Amino acid sequence: MGSDKRIGPAFLSAGVGWGGSCFPKDVKALAHIAATHGCHPQMLRAVMEINQDQRKRVIQKLREVTGTFRGKTIGVLGLSFKPNTDDMRDAPSIEIIHMLQHEGAQVKAYDPVAMNNAKKIMPNLTYCDSPYAVADGADGLVLVTEWNEFKQLDMGRIAKSMRQPVLFDGRNIYDPDKMKAAGFTYRGIGRGAVSPSVA
Repeated sequence: MGSDKRIGPAFLSAGVGWGGSCFPKDVKALAHIAATHGCHPQMLRAVMEINQDQRKRVIQKLREVTGTFRGKTIGVLGLSFKPNTDDMRDAPSIEIIHMLQHEGAQVKAYDPVAMNNAKKIMPNLTYCDSPYAVADGADGLVLVTEWNEFKQLDMGRIAKSMRQPVLFDGRNIYDPDKMKAAGFTYRGIGRGAVSPSVA
């Protein structure tokens, strides 16, 4: 799949799962076609299940570090299902935020372009005007969409502004050692746990 120019290695990175309107629909349709022709689309069904499970894993991994979410503030960076769009259709952020809220978290969020669309779907969270405002006083931070803007942040400043400098990197855009040096307890997808050094 990585050698197919329509897909390529850029779309095969570990993460919190895909969203949007096309790919989920196409995978479901392919599984349905296979089933109606007497085939057993176990692999396609497993792919869809794993995609959904990735969103739940965000919550599980974050809970391992922060404990209960009740009474805590969690920041979310990125709301659209992919960067460079305001499209919120089947965006992983929606389910992640709903699970956080269900467990009692107060959620703050920022996206460069998708917040107007997100407000129609999720009116009951705090929308901020910058990533720094999202991090201020937060007990944890989850990066969901890999906007280039987020790759340029002053992560040391962000860590210092948080009540608990816990970072869940849902797209593996940050270097774990650099995040450790910045003071974060860091978790990524398919990466080992990294905690800050104690001087």
